[in-house]
Amino acid sequence: MPNETNGAAPGGAAAHNDGFAGLRLVPRSDTTYKMKDFKSDQEVRWCPGCGDYAILAAFQSFLPELGVPRENIAIVSGIGCSSRFPYYLTTYGMHSIHGRAPAVATGLAASRPDLSVWVITGDGDGLSIGGNHLIHALRRNVNINVLLFNNRIYGLTKGQYSPTSEPGMITKSSPMGSLDSPFNPVSLALGAEATFVARTVDSDRKHLQGVLRAAADHQGASFIEIYQNCPIFNDDAFEPLKDAGERDSRLLRMEHGAPLRIGADRGVVQGDYGELSVADVAEVGEDRLVRHDAHRADPGYAFALSRLDRPAFEHVPIGVFRDVDAPSYDERMAEQLAEAETTQGRGDLAGLLASGDTWTVR
Repeated sequence: MPNETNGAAPGGAAAHNDGFAGLRLVPRSDTTYKMKDFKSDQEVRWCPGCGDYAILAAFQSFLPELGVPRENIAIVSGIGCSSRFPYYLTTYGMHSIHGRAPAVATGLAASRPDLSVWVITGDGDGLSIGGNHLIHALRRNVNINVLLFNNRIYGLTKGQYSPTSEPGMITKSSPMGSLDSPFNPVSLALGAEATFVARTVDSDRKHLQGVLRAAADHQGASFIEIYQNCPIFNDDAFEPLKDAGERDSRLLRMEHGAPLRIGADRGVVQGDYGELSVADVAEVGEDRLVRHDAHRADPGYAFALSRLDRPAFEHVPIGVFRDVDAPSYDERMAEQLAEAETTQGRGDLAGLLASGDTWTVR
């Protein structure tokens, strides 16, 4: 949600408080950027047909709209195919440690509120070894934007099943079929009470960029799951959502304030106990359809929406599930530091290190 606080950004630049208002401490750029300004000189190297190409192009095209100097944008990635992103952008970036991108980004965002910080991760990197770092960054409402590419497989390490792979999936690490129940990344993020949660698809550039804009406008942690095709190890994993003959009967395109409809004939209704289900509009009537409320404080409603995709891909909500206003971690930390400085003074690090008991090591 847009933050109404105004003020001067570091270096005397005007605070970025219109358009992407959530970036209230990030300075506005005096330069009008184009997409080519965010393309690095590095050769983009993914497998032919990888969904990462489409996401990269959409992201590079979106960055000029931020109106933020390139030196005030930081891209932090973990390990995996998606984590090559920092090499392909002319911004600051860090290719960090497996699963630890949210932790690195937390330190960066907390210490540098003048930066627009983006985390690039995947379903293996972000939900397996990095699961704890992800949920705690969302729980703390750190002012970062997390893009999780979900291809439901380990791609970089050559095709093992991942935390989002469907049960029974035959892979190199599950030759008789996966026994695991997969994560629903959106449900997981909502369970951590993330203040902004969305889902989109790699091949729908317009929708993807719309979600990126909404995330950038949010003050606090934003989480976006991006369905992304891996043509080598899990090709056409999301084909029912992309096929022109099927997608309209499966995709639930959520827009705040609008009725939740799937195609022309079906929609979402609420049961007696608050549960959500899909029904034929002709049977229940237009008045029964739920109007989407992305700003509802209780995450239970958004969580119920995230469960509509069972069985897999029958009804899949895309768009913004939740977008609520709450103090971000860096805001609270800045207030705490200011209070400590007011009551105790600025402090003396050298004096602190030399105070109390000391030892001389010979």
